[in-house]
Amino acid sequence: EALILLLPADHLIADRAAFLAAVVRAAPFARQRVITFGMAPDRPATGYGYIRSGEPLGDGVLAIAAFREKPDADTARDYLTEGGYYWNAGMFLFHPQVMFEEFAASSDIRDGALAALHTARRTGAEIFLDAAAFAATPSLPLDTALMEKTARGAVVPCAIGWADVGAWDEVWCHSNKDDQGNVRHGAVVAIDAANNLIRAEGMKVCVAGISDLIVIATPEAVIVLPRDRAQDVKALRELATRVA
Repeated sequence: EALILLLPADHLIADRAAFLAAVVRAAPFARQRVITFGMAPDRPATGYGYIRSGEPLGDGVLAIAAFREKPDADTARDYLTEGGYYWNAGMFLFHPQVMFEEFAASSDIRDGALAALHTARRTGAEIFLDAAAFAATPSLPLDTALMEKTARGAVVPCAIGWADVGAWDEVWCHSNKDDQGNVRHGAVVAIDAANNLIRAEGMKVCVAGISDLIVIATPEAVIVLPRDRAQDVKALRELATRVA
């Protein structure tokens, strides 16, 4: 009868008590639905997907009317003005049977996962999935594979001091800074520099006269971009793989 709480590893939850209260409130609904937790937006962010809430189900839990992909700035402002939209934090609470039933509509994913489990290697309490079977299973985000299709989704709005620190601008926001607002890691020399995130791995990085930048230097590559374009790191990484 246990429920599964699925949480990303790169998220910050500052108010743990508030999050626990949200989970407890959601638990009765998770026996019949797949629950996600929505964060009330405080700015027109373009780096998150959004959830449009639907009818109330009770105890602050809402049905999901629709999922929206990461919007442009104008659309994000419209969401903020209209209300009823929440950032999709990618956190889920569900009963295994509910999830199994919902994945019946995506039999290739379900069957691949079952094959990986049935041929898994077990050592004590540890289970090592069969690598070949697991690799053959379609790789899709849970939102795409299930949440955008199911009629059994629900969202619990909550204020828990949440941040997705999977992007460098968010890392800057939530890191300790020097007197000029710089976040430094490694061998960094900075003159007349403010509000930057500078990370040096295996080398020395020297900067002067810059502000509001992300500078990531590794032996493999150097990335430099404005903090407000931190979401472009993914596109840069994909392009970099094509350069010898």
